[in-house]
Amino acid sequence: MTTTHSLTAEHLRLGYGDRTVIEGLDLAVPPGRVTAIVGANASGKSTLLRAMSRLLEPREGRVVLDGKEVHRLPARQLARTLGLLPQSPIAPEGITVADLVGRGRHPHQGAFSRWTRRDDEAVAAALEATRTELLADRAVDELSGGQRQRVWIAMALAQQTDLLLLDEPTTFLDASHQVDVLDLLTDLNAGRGTTVVMVLHDLNLAARYADHLVALADGRLHAAGTPAEVLTQECVRTVFGLESRIIEDPVSGSPLILPIGRHHVRDQAGREPVPVRKAHG
Repeated sequence: MTTTHSLTAEHLRLGYGDRTVIEGLDLAVPPGRVTAIVGANASGKSTLLRAMSRLLEPREGRVVLDGKEVHRLPARQLARTLGLLPQSPIAPEGITVADLVGRGRHPHQGAFSRWTRRDDEAVAAALEATRTELLADRAVDELSGGQRQRVWIAMALAQQTDLLLLDEPTTFLDASHQVDVLDLLTDLNAGRGTTVVMVLHDLNLAARYADHLVALADGRLHAAGTPAEVLTQECVRTVFGLESRIIEDPVSGSPLILPIGRHHVRDQAGREPVPVRKAHG
């Protein structure tokens, strides 16, 4: 695997129908690193990922992979380099886990190619990496939400691309499995040099696991850089409309965001205000 693929967005304008979602966006994905895209709901995160993977054609601008526009590349050629795990993938009814994961090998199959030992090994490695081997013979639609998400990630891994785009890969997962999945993607990046780009909602997990953060606000690029450069109190306020305090994560050393709401906030003397109770009767 190589870490030298370049993926950039140039002057992107994206939308659906009469609605513009992304306006005038320029973005360069650092090759061989883990990038997390963050932002409030409806800020354009998933739309940007769809355009970068050729599922959505830009109204203006272009997405460029290794000097070529992705929308002009043959689909099979693109799929050998770039893989996408969408936010809510749908599996064919009754398909087994092994068969679904095996579909990740389709870009490597020619019109008359036969299934090979290399394909078997890729599927087995993907099942092992996601700890879904014991689910191989089960139907995907019988699995829990968390199990299904791990199987979809296994399919993406079986594709063995150099760039992997994931839209909210920790959806439906509990805290333990969220960490497992992000550890898995980090291992993939460290071991094979795979460039990982993922949309994440959890800012603290994004800060811990990403080398590079992209913060979107109202369809525009608000900030990009290391977690420490991007996750400032001003940025969290602007992008999410949230007051916060930023401290150092005692586990990873990355920024740790402490949200500030209307309740459970200590006063300047260090005392927590007493909640106001409504009178009854």
